[in-house]
Amino acid sequence: MRTALNQIASIQMGYSFRSRLDFMNKGRTAVLQMKDLNEDNLVDCSELMRIDMGDVQKHHLVRPGDIVFRSRGQMTTAALLTENPGAAVVASPLIRIRVDAQAVLPAYLAWYINQPSAQLFLASRAKGTAQKMIDKQTLEKLEVSVPPLDHQQAILEVAALAEEEQRLLKRIAERRKNFVSTRLLQSVEGG
Repeated sequence: MRTALNQIASIQMGYSFRSRLDFMNKGRTAVLQMKDLNEDNLVDCSELMRIDMGDVQKHHLVRPGDIVFRSRGQMTTAALLTENPGAAVVASPLIRIRVDAQAVLPAYLAWYINQPSAQLFLASRAKGTAQKMIDKQTLEKLEVSVPPLDHQQAILEVAALAEEEQRLLKRIAERRKNFVSTRLLQSVEGG
């Protein structure tokens, strides 16, 4: 079944701050920023900036299972929040996506958004010349294939195995290169 993203998830723009976060004091509210999204498409909560925002409305707070979407820049991909950051908000230009757990697994949706077909859809609708941006309305229209939950889980398991295979192949190639270099140096040096 294919459906628009806004039919299976709520989509909320990141919190817009009036001043640079660098100059704000430490506080009790964590802020998820672009720099906190790692190359494995996960949110890294280890170095979240903390600020004092006073009382934050509950609908602005993130929770494990939320997806954080990079709406601006070269990479318009999604990262999954797996850790509990406590009281935390997503900073603009990021967008928070919260799935309907009855319809779709958060990890599956993050994986799906990062696939070439979804990325092609988003890239073809990006606005701007120097800095590309995907607006909320475009993201809401993204058509998502939603198989049954058990099929989604199976897809995630196979995708994880494929990722692990790529990591292992990279390590093997690096070790082979080091081995060959060492042997060649030994042969040159008479060893």
